[in-house]
Amino acid sequence: MSDETRVKCTIYVTGLDPTTTTPSTLNSFFLPFGPITDIHLPLEKSTSQPKGFAYVEFTDPLDASAAIDNFDQAELFGRVIRVSQAKNLGFRDGGSGGRVDGGLGSKVAVWEQEGWLKKHEVDEEDRRAVEGAKGGNAAGAAVAGGGDPMEGLEGLDVAGPRLKG
Repeated sequence: MSDETRVKCTIYVTGLDPTTTTPSTLNSFFLPFGPITDIHLPLEKSTSQPKGFAYVEFTDPLDASAAIDNFDQAELFGRVIRVSQAKNLGFRDGGSGGRVDGGLGSKVAVWEQEGWLKKHEVDEEDRRAVEGAKGGNAAGAAVAGGGDPMEGLEGLDVAGPRLKG
């Protein structure tokens, strides 16, 4: 299954009671909407109790959508839960809970991720335009060099309203 398909099949459930919620209870709660592939219930490192949210992955995106439509703002163990579409968060490797490079929770800087570089890449034409602006015109050079910022503006009209006379 592709990463994009996995995201469409995964829901994010928050507002869970950490003391009573288990993967088994979540499985029972969401099973009426279709087969469930995986349930990830992140735990607090210090207490080993659930953090209060979970990811539930269905086999079909339509099942995930039905669960969102029917259980968002529903009650589970006396608490109102919120159910929404999960966002791409860098998928777990083999269910071990570790994150692969990229996405939310990654230990790789965002600018070192391949997708970020492609999205924010500056083309050569823009790079030349910026370099030309820094050193190419007189006003830009004067400001950058600490000179008079008004230098080169002598031929322009006077600013402000024109008086009738």
